[in-house]
Amino acid sequence: MDKNTITTEITKAMREHDKPRLGILRLVKNEIDIKEKDVKRELTDEEVVGLFKKVLKQTGETLEGSIKAGTNAERTAQLQVQVDILNSYLPKQVAGDELVAIIDRVMAQGGFSEKRDMGKAIGLVVAETGGNCDKAEVAKLVGARLS
Repeated sequence: MDKNTITTEITKAMREHDKPRLGILRLVKNEIDIKEKDVKRELTDEEVVGLFKKVLKQTGETLEGSIKAGTNAERTAQLQVQVDILNSYLPKQVAGDELVAIIDRVMAQGGFSEKRDMGKAIGLVVAETGGNCDKAEVAKLVGARLS
């Protein structure tokens, strides 16, 4: 995912009058523009994906709060649509058996067996998946394998 793709998708959403997609993509593009001004350079594709994940996390947290409050069903539905849109642009998350297999391989290759190795093991698993995994789930699975 790069900045030009986002701009193209914004134009496409405008033509299709897709207001939910347009709104969330404009939010992401605004985050990108702010970050580029801060670092005084164009962002890499990985940094753009990172900003997508940041916006997804923020929107997801807002959605969870809205669900818990249970007061505004329309707002909750709108947030769910935004989360779904953001997820459609991100790479597939590594999970389930595939994640377990990566963890087992990293643990065996690194010879990790003690709790003090947990940070190193988690770092290697996250690097192996390209950051496309639930880090809390990785921590739970790695922690269960260490003594």
